[in-house]
Amino acid sequence: MSENRKSPNRPVHNSPWVIDTRELGRRPGSSRPVRRTAQATYAIGLEGVIAIPAGADVELDVLLESVVEGVLVSGTAAGPLAGECSRCLDPISDEVEVDITELFAYPASATVETTDEDEVSRLIDDLVDLEPVVRDAVVLAIPHVPLCAEDCAGLCPGCGAKWAELEPDHRHETIDPRWAALQERIQQDRNA
Repeated sequence: MSENRKSPNRPVHNSPWVIDTRELGRRPGSSRPVRRTAQATYAIGLEGVIAIPAGADVELDVLLESVVEGVLVSGTAAGPLAGECSRCLDPISDEVEVDITELFAYPASATVETTDEDEVSRLIDDLVDLEPVVRDAVVLAIPHVPLCAEDCAGLCPGCGAKWAELEPDHRHETIDPRWAALQERIQQDRNA
């Protein structure tokens, strides 16, 4: 599990990722929609491969629902992706939208009493921190081997040029050193 999920530290109240649930109350059935923009404080995803860049805006559109055991948060998070193609190394930019459904358990609920600390998110001082939930959802949603196109041929291992930009008959003659002596013998026989 992620470090942020395990951490019992109090969420930063003024962070756009943190939502105060006191207005919602603890009466099951009450709900409140929340729409806001939060800025990524670090790259969310696979840094160096493809991720929502640090400083990018992430649009949160969630519904907070009071349930017996805590606050159920459901909705979506969307943001820009930036990375590079795993085959040809060209830059990639895209959008990602992930669905979120997470129960934040009340401190004295049966859920808290019967689960390990890293198995369920918890309300801390009536605050919900969505950043770890969004991070986990984005990591699962993005491709771990991003491509600029499904048919990207990548790079020529001989010269490093993009296969898409090379002539169809492009190749590099390489002779296995174990066969070099035989190749020389054949050339001598042809020249004789």
